[in-house]
Amino acid sequence: MVTDYPGVKMSNRYYEYRKPVQGNARKLKELLSKRENCVCADCGAPDPKWASANIGVFLCLKCSVVHTSLGTHISKVMSVTLDEWSDEEIDAMIEVGGNASANSIYEAYLPKGISKPKPDSSNEERTNFIRSKYELQEFLKPSLRMISSKSSFRCSDSGKNMDKFFGSDSFKRTESIGEFIGTLKVKVVRGINLAIRDFRSSDPYVILFLGEQKVHTKVIKSNLNPVWNEELKLSVARRCGALKLQVYDHDLFSADDIMGEAEVNLQLLVTAATELGDLGALPDMQFGKWSKSRENALLKDSTINVVGGKLKQEVHLQLQNVESGELELELEWIPLEQ
Repeated sequence: MVTDYPGVKMSNRYYEYRKPVQGNARKLKELLSKRENCVCADCGAPDPKWASANIGVFLCLKCSVVHTSLGTHISKVMSVTLDEWSDEEIDAMIEVGGNASANSIYEAYLPKGISKPKPDSSNEERTNFIRSKYELQEFLKPSLRMISSKSSFRCSDSGKNMDKFFGSDSFKRTESIGEFIGTLKVKVVRGINLAIRDFRSSDPYVILFLGEQKVHTKVIKSNLNPVWNEELKLSVARRCGALKLQVYDHDLFSADDIMGEAEVNLQLLVTAATELGDLGALPDMQFGKWSKSRENALLKDSTINVVGGKLKQEVHLQLQNVESGELELELEWIPLEQ
């Protein structure tokens, strides 16, 4: 469950990195000052500080965490105060008009007996409603329901883009890396039941990709259940994209054979790191959860936790595009000052 800690102060460094330009800050403030935008679009919590730039709604912290877990192809979460907004992102928000306009579309056919979550609702209730509303689009008029892809949403009955309300251009934009805000320490723990690529076994190693960065583990000879326990580090930007990984079989005499791949959505971890500030001042707590679904490679839900002043996440993945294989990772956030 996401917990608010009013006494925790955000480092001023984040404001210096991502202070919006004056014109865009003014436009965003004017839009946020509208009556319908003074509460969260999904649960009604007052004074929302987050937004979905492609959907065009303002969100509280708890709902923004759920939106982040959906992936940027569904909801592109940005901070109203911490992130630098482009002209295109501001224009998309203004065109939608805010919470009332977006909700008139996304909640047009809200069934009887289905109620919106409240500010104090459980994380499970909040997640179920938000997924039904945006990912599954259960409350849209049937003829307006969309078929999602990584690049756009298109109307299921007419094929026309619904740019006004769904901001399809935002899905096509490449995320800019921007300044680094921390370091990701990835512990590649072990592989389980990996695919055979040699006569009876494989010589596996793992490559991690983040933006233009690439790091890899050592090769373990003749082992389909290798234990690496190897720590690798990658620099992280505020909008960093997914952590991509590939497993290969090392071969001395020919090209290495791929043994599967997967992706890890880092946006929830980055959101936690920027929102929580000084981790050493916090008690042990769970910040949020990346839920297992048909859209990702998770074998079980992956929670974000503060443990002993450190922000950690355990990830258990089913390797994709291969006959078998699992991979266990442990992620840890390292602030810049460390």
